[in-house]
Amino acid sequence: MEIKQYIQENEERFLNELFSLIRIPSISALPAHKDDMLACAERWRQLLLEAGADEAMVMPSEGHPLVYAEKRVSPDAPTVLVYAHYDVMPAEPLELWKSQPFEPEVRDGRIWARGADDDKGQSMIQVKAFEYLVREGLLRHNVKFIFEGEEEIGSPSLNAFLKAHKELLKADVILVSDTSMLGADLPSLTTGLRGLAYWEIEVTGPNRDLHSGHFGGAVANPINVLCDLLSKVIDTDGLITIPHFYDDVEEVPTAEREMIAQIPFDEKKYMEAIGVKALKGEKDYSTLERNSCRPSFDVCGIWGGYTGEGSKTVLPSKAHAKVSSRLVPHQQHEKISQLFVDYLTQQAPDYVQVKVTPLHGGEGYVCPIDHPAYQAAEKGFEKAFGKKPLAVRRGGSIPIISDFEQILGIKTILMGFGLESDAIHSPNENFSLDIFRKGIEAVVEFHQQYK
Repeated sequence: MEIKQYIQENEERFLNELFSLIRIPSISALPAHKDDMLACAERWRQLLLEAGADEAMVMPSEGHPLVYAEKRVSPDAPTVLVYAHYDVMPAEPLELWKSQPFEPEVRDGRIWARGADDDKGQSMIQVKAFEYLVREGLLRHNVKFIFEGEEEIGSPSLNAFLKAHKELLKADVILVSDTSMLGADLPSLTTGLRGLAYWEIEVTGPNRDLHSGHFGGAVANPINVLCDLLSKVIDTDGLITIPHFYDDVEEVPTAEREMIAQIPFDEKKYMEAIGVKALKGEKDYSTLERNSCRPSFDVCGIWGGYTGEGSKTVLPSKAHAKVSSRLVPHQQHEKISQLFVDYLTQQAPDYVQVKVTPLHGGEGYVCPIDHPAYQAAEKGFEKAFGKKPLAVRRGGSIPIISDFEQILGIKTILMGFGLESDAIHSPNENFSLDIFRKGIEAVVEFHQQYK
């Protein structure tokens, strides 16, 4: 049976199974939903067995449980490890939803519910493609599944789980559907993600808040000093001034820059959408290059002194800021983190004390477009969507993808089907039924092309 016919004949069942997962409010961030997390894991275990897995189990971790399943075809065949997550974001603010977030509805050709896309809908794409291949006798390689329940809170338990189960998770490539495309008619494959380093800064001047009339002009103001320090981190050409910051930055290959240049992008609409009259960034790079494959530095928050209603003439004792840097592949976040700590403390003048505290971070990731699994995914998109997908790098960070490479030694293919309009993490999350169907077709073709 052809895949289109299989989807058509089984779509009602597919949706009912997906809805059974969505109705479980598996919100990892809220302790009150601990039982729901286990219930969702158990439901996935059952669905994976029904789809054709030889075995499936719910496995404990330091936090929420994980689901593991596998289908063995041959010890000589390659193995694909499918990763997904079953936890979802909280649904608040509830008053903004047009329907109940955990009671899925189909309207206007879309599924509306929390988790419809991220990541229950996209996970179901993987499982239903697998089901079809097993039932039609078309599966030619081994498939493993690992579904976690903590992705939305930063996967705090996954790293230890990977280290403890390296042999169990041994595979040739990892396949993930938890990213997005450029558009419904513009399929794309994510080839790179930026890493992240994040710090909190505290600048201390006098031992207490002072009267700005009595002390202003004679004592350094910590807020002034902090602003001055941060203003020097980026120069007029948009370059980060931290010594050795660019030592490990990989230049984007010419072929990939040419592919980025082919991505349809209206800079005027981009500016209008965010309400700015001009853009600013690193010299000699396009906007799409700046926000995806070049590093950046941003002040995420800054505070100190008196911020209440009215006025208070105070020279504050302390000033604070939270800052982050998006990193590119090969930049190690721990190394960059220390470089920034050293830089800012060395720049600090004698009249203040500067304390820099690293908070968290993760590595970037890049997948070469000549990787056999990438090329199989490319053919999958081409078969389902009727056009070759564009290779794009994304500006955000998914630290677990670099963990997979560092701990398991495996490359990941980011074969995601989300759209910006799906409103993940927001009220009225939704997922296109047309994309759901095409996604299944694309993943089926991936498995048939990957050897």
